[in-house]
Amino acid sequence: MPTVAFHTLGCKVNQYDAQAMLELFEQAGYTACPFSEKADVYVIMTCTVTGTGDKKSLQAVRRAHRLNPEGNIIIAGCLAQRDGEKLLETTPARLIIGNQKRAQVVELLEDAMEKDQRIACVSDVLRIPFEPLTISAHEGHTRAVLKIQEGCDRYCTYCIIPFVRGGIRSRLPEEIALEAKRLSRAGFSELVLTGIHLTSYGRDLEGNISLIDGIRACMQEGIRRIRLGSLEPVIVTEEFVRQLKETPVCPQFHLALQSGCDEVLQRMRRRYTTREFGSACALLRSAFPHCAITTDVICGFPQETEEEFEKTCAFCKEIGFARMHVFPYSARTGTKAAQMSGQVLKKIREERARQLIAIGNDLSHAYHQQLVGQEVEVLCEEITDGLSTGYTDTYIPCRFQGGTPGEMARVRITGLSDDGVTGEMVP
Repeated sequence: MPTVAFHTLGCKVNQYDAQAMLELFEQAGYTACPFSEKADVYVIMTCTVTGTGDKKSLQAVRRAHRLNPEGNIIIAGCLAQRDGEKLLETTPARLIIGNQKRAQVVELLEDAMEKDQRIACVSDVLRIPFEPLTISAHEGHTRAVLKIQEGCDRYCTYCIIPFVRGGIRSRLPEEIALEAKRLSRAGFSELVLTGIHLTSYGRDLEGNISLIDGIRACMQEGIRRIRLGSLEPVIVTEEFVRQLKETPVCPQFHLALQSGCDEVLQRMRRRYTTREFGSACALLRSAFPHCAITTDVICGFPQETEEEFEKTCAFCKEIGFARMHVFPYSARTGTKAAQMSGQVLKKIREERARQLIAIGNDLSHAYHQQLVGQEVEVLCEEITDGLSTGYTDTYIPCRFQGGTPGEMARVRITGLSDDGVTGEMVP
């Protein structure tokens, strides 16, 4: 049987797309194997959010070619969508496929092989419907990603994603419910709802459908946790929070901040102020005490002064994030920010990122410390070195004695580990 190996970079949407494409290959008679082994087909799900994403994507292509120079390479995802024709010229890929026609990936590859051609199958994604990809399994044993939305129309000045993912497309609630049922029957008890811009879910659908409807569609027998992907603070209203309380949503909310300075937020074309962001956090904490609020922050955005950076540092400390993902600004050709004057030197961007990462580490430690002595539910995922490992509902890694994979264990937190907490099961 022919073999196929996947290497996935970037976001959870890419993870979902990769799993859906893998299942299509398996249905066609291919056997999955690790990317580190010789395979007949290599699929690289690329990322182009930053320059680092571009670099890692191309490194993976070169690695696949070294592993099997005679193998067939497929470059998919956002870098493929952005630079399809260029990649056909500069890489040995058999097939370049962007963020459309992924459901036809096997047919496209085998047609190219039969005709001994190299093909760039990349077309406009601005006005296409939601592509009906589905999954029935996932790498984990207890938690699965479920994509309910695609595309974005915010056009933040630093972001390339609307150009490579296209406009907003939402999955119908009834289709979400069917996949949630399939994943529950497959043994998953936690679903991670993901999309390029979850906050916009339902805006393109008839019937006044919103993200709450997407969440409710996942409330199927056997699904005990629903975890949300990245949100924007504008969605957090009193009504939204009230409705969330009626669902099994995990009290971990990822609100993308990007900057803690209002002047920088304006240059980024973010559609909220720091005051509105703080109000959203307060609403969530009033309804979900001890919830984990996590975020993304960009350092060294064009024209960012030292004073503006210090405002961001102070604001992050004020909010008290449970976890922060920090990125030095990376110019993306075609975005407005890349054309702005006052580009910050790379060494300054990287130094500011180091400072903010240190602040984020301190905040994470403080959040973990306040869990000590509390009883929490941990979804056990696997047994490692005699200890159960899993995640709390606030997405903190936890290790403890006892428990079996798939069990929702009651655990008293007793201490801290390098990346999370440790505990003991409560009888």
